[in-house]
Amino acid sequence: MTLRASATGSALAFAFACGWAQPAMAQNAPTVQEELAEMRAEMAAMAQRIETLEGELEEAESTIEAVAVKAATPPPPAPMPPVPPAPEPDTEVTWKGAPEISGKGGWSFKPRGRLQYDAGIVSAPSSTGRDDGFGNDIRRARLGVAGDMPGGFGYKFEVDVANSDLAVTDAIISYEAGDLDIMVGQFNNFQSLEELTSSLHTTFIERAAYTDAFNFIRRVGVGVQYGSGDVLLQGGVFTDNMDRLSNDAWSANGRVVYMPKIGNSQLHLGGTINYREVDPGSTVRYRQRPLVAFTSERFINTGNFAADSELSYGVEGAFVSGPFHAAAEGYWRRVNRPMMLADPTFFGGYAEVGYFLTEGDTRGYKGGKFDRTKPANPVGEGGMGSVQINARYDRLDLSDSGIVGGTQDGFFLSLIWKPTDWVLFLANYGRLEYDQAVFPTAGGDTSYGVDVVGVRAQIDF
Repeated sequence: MTLRASATGSALAFAFACGWAQPAMAQNAPTVQEELAEMRAEMAAMAQRIETLEGELEEAESTIEAVAVKAATPPPPAPMPPVPPAPEPDTEVTWKGAPEISGKGGWSFKPRGRLQYDAGIVSAPSSTGRDDGFGNDIRRARLGVAGDMPGGFGYKFEVDVANSDLAVTDAIISYEAGDLDIMVGQFNNFQSLEELTSSLHTTFIERAAYTDAFNFIRRVGVGVQYGSGDVLLQGGVFTDNMDRLSNDAWSANGRVVYMPKIGNSQLHLGGTINYREVDPGSTVRYRQRPLVAFTSERFINTGNFAADSELSYGVEGAFVSGPFHAAAEGYWRRVNRPMMLADPTFFGGYAEVGYFLTEGDTRGYKGGKFDRTKPANPVGEGGMGSVQINARYDRLDLSDSGIVGGTQDGFFLSLIWKPTDWVLFLANYGRLEYDQAVFPTAGGDTSYGVDVVGVRAQIDF
């Protein structure tokens, strides 16, 4: 439309210029001028209208294009609702040799067990007539459970089924309040570092001779323990073992331990005292095997004699520094005999040293007693486990005040390999020197030596 208006205006201008319309224009000059002006105005208005329409068209096309782009663009995803936090599990399972299950409120449950198989040879002078040679034994085969309950309470129950003889070892209900622990049931009394150290963590196949000779056993009673910083206090009142509970026999004992850390080293100093009333009219007897439990022979033995009570006291010391450890104890038992007879005092004690041949290993210690050794480089993780050598002198004297039970001096060596925290293999040699032994040789000699070799395979969880 703009081209047509331009062409019309150009034709009129050409005709006017050539004189083609001069006569008419001369006659009607005002009219033509008015019409031309009117035409020009219309054409200008028309051009303005066309320009307006073109602008509107461009705007419409832009709008259509924007709508098309918007239609082709997918809408943004709707915002995801917030994810609620996962609820805390009601139970948690960790592994400490066996699964330990912990629950809300302070509940926990863990199965426990140990298996110790011993074998070896006892060699005594043949003329004594004692049965020696090879022997073997399931030393311990225990199963049990332990755990905690809400409110600070706990429990532990174990039975030993070694050699098909069922016996309850620990049967404990406990309560913990800060630094104070209270125990009710059957458990090991507070007598001696050697006795309170678990059989899983001793350095020789058996504990020191006096612990067995003086009848250190678990008894039923009430015990209290207070530990704060470097000081540990223990005490309790007891009757007898569960398999022979008595209404007459009772005992009380106490123990104090000072256990400071000196740099990276552990020091242990302690003392114990024990008093026991025996059943009226009963007797006591003290005797001991030559190191190993798979022999029934006792070369020193007081025999049975009447007694009213026993008073015992002991001292203990230990030191652990890196791969080295040392320990020593002395224990005295005075027996009160009736009818004003002389009261004998018997003695037992030991001194030992040990050293780890493997790098980074040390003897475990916790809570006033020796604890689990954890190899720095166990088998299964690129290492060979821990290897430890130990030497001990062990003394037991059962002769005094007319009681002739004999003396035993033991010289022991042991080699321990722990592939992992929970597995142990031990080899033990012992030379026992006897004086006033109860079994004389054919020539009547009661002073002689006995050689013992014992090995152990052990696993626990």
